[in-house]
Formats: sequence, C-alpha cells, structure tokens
Amino acid sequence: MDQAIWVEGLVKRFGETTALNGVDLGVRTGTVLGLLGPNGAGKTTAVRVLSTLLKPDAGRATVGGYDVVRDANQVRQLIGLTGQYAAVDELLTGTENLLLIGRLLGMPRGKAKARARELLADFGLSEAADRAAKTYSGGMRRRLDLAASLVGRPPMLYLDEPTTGLDPRARTELWTLIRTLVAGGVTVLLTTQYLDEADHLADEIVVIDRGKVIATGTPEELKAKTGTQTLAVRAEDEAHLPVVTSVVHELAEVPPEVDGQRVTAPVTDPAVLPAVVRRLDDAGVVVTELTLRNSSLNEVFLSLTGHPAEDDDTEGNPA
Repeated sequence: MDQAIWVEGLVKRFGETTALNGVDLGVRTGTVLGLLGPNGAGKTTAVRVLSTLLKPDAGRATVGGYDVVRDANQVRQLIGLTGQYAAVDELLTGTENLLLIGRLLGMPRGKAKARARELLADFGLSEAADRAAKTYSGGMRRRLDLAASLVGRPPMLYLDEPTTGLDPRARTELWTLIRTLVAGGVTVLLTTQYLDEADHLADEIVVIDRGKVIATGTPEELKAKTGTQTLAVRAEDEAHLPVVTSVVHELAEVPPEVDGQRVTAPVTDPAVLPAVVRRLDDAGVVVTELTLRNSSLNEVFLSLTGHPAEDDDTEGNPA
C-alpha cells in the first residue's frame, strides 16, 4: 500500500526550543495513523507543518506526493483539517456554514448547497440545518466542524484532538463517523490525548516525545513491547483488602495500586496468577475478580514516555 503522507527528518524550531527533532513517519493510504505524545511533544507542530501552515527548518514531508513547502497549494487541495476546537461561525446556520466553505472553495452556489445538504444528512444534522450553530450541542458543533472539512471531498483528513471536550456519547458518535470515512477511502492523521481513542481508531501509532519518535507500531505491537501484564484482584469482603494487597505486593514484587476493593499490579511472570490463587485460597479470601490482562495503551504510553497523556500543546506552546 502506498504512502499518502511521508515525513523524513523533519525539524522545526521556535527560538531555542526544538519542537520537532528529526521526525520520520508514514501514513498508508486509506488508514488511520495515531500520533501520540505527552504535552509539548510536538504533535500539533507536525500537523501544522503537514498542513503548510508552518515551514520546517530541515527535513522533508510530502502529502499525496507533493512537497509541503514547494507544492503547498497542491497539498492544501488534498487535505481537510479539524482542529482542537470547533471552528464554525456560531451566528450562521449549519447550512450557511457549509455553504460558505463551498463558495470559498469555488463551487457554484447550487453545487455548494447540494453538498451542504448531503453532508448535513451524513452527519445527522439535517433537522438542525436551519438553526444557528450557537444553538448546537458540543457534539453537534464537532460534527459540523468535521463536515466543513469535508466539503471539498479531500482524500486526506487531519484530526487534531477531534473529541476534546465531548461527552462519551458524542465521542462514540464521532468515532463511528471517522470509521465510515476511512471505509470510504479517506486517509486520516489523528492526534489525540485519549489513548482509548487511538486504540479504537488507529491502524498504526507513532509515539513522539520531546520532538523525537520513540516508538511505532500497531496498538497491539506497542502493548506487547512493554513485556508486562496487569494483575487485577477484587476482594468480596472489604475486610480482606489488606490481605489481598499484601499478597499481590509480595508476589508481583512491586507496590500495587488500590482503587476501592480492586488491587492491581504489573507482572512479568504469568505464574504469578496461580500463585495468588493458592495464597488467597489458603487465607480464606473470596474474590469477585481475578484477571491477568495485557497492558493497556495508557500503560504503554506511561512506560515509553514517563508521562501521562495530557492535553496537547496549544499555539502558546510551540510544540
């Protein structure tokens, strides 16, 4: 499968701050690449370079075979961009917002209106088409913003923190829309602070920290890289919590985390599970949960970067 986006040795500096320090990545056509990293890692800077909004100081990037510096106009015709916050005109209706984008793209008025109706239907906004965007819920605004980025039918879509501030239901709805777009052949570059989002949507993931790529692979490949699993034990009786904590601590050889009556700890030896069963059985402890699972993407992220996933950088922070 060919590379829709190709980045090699990308460098971008802001004064003494190096936001991107030799980044390499590729996005295969018709797939989702998740770009992850802690606060200030350089994710948004990479998106801005690939959007032709910033010029790199070194390295090369192509989108659809076009160089982002030399062929900036051609690149812009291939991409749609949705930023961290919905960029719709709140005084205009849903239809008027999309019609405006269509006209700015040079569409005849009739064609722009037809495209607006089509997108509003696709994104479940037809009933709100004639309402001012300021009356929309957060999820509706994000859907309208995403629809606006697709007016020109771009083959590539950049989603920079697309579900920031949305409730779980609205996030799930947006995930479904993104999957539908990808199934239709759209290539997606996704930055997100929600690691479950990357786990659900991304075909491949690139983790960057301090402007450098520190890991690449599918979600499952990255989970396997930590070499650890997570043991979880929940006691039926809260009075047995100290015993469970002590047993898990001793056998896992690390201090466990305690959340209510649930005790968890990372383990590298699967033989720990039957050992815990024997020890708790001997102690007469009844448990309602006893599992050994692979590491989550959150745990992988923390292991790789030493930081939790947080809100991405903003324009005030050049990374």
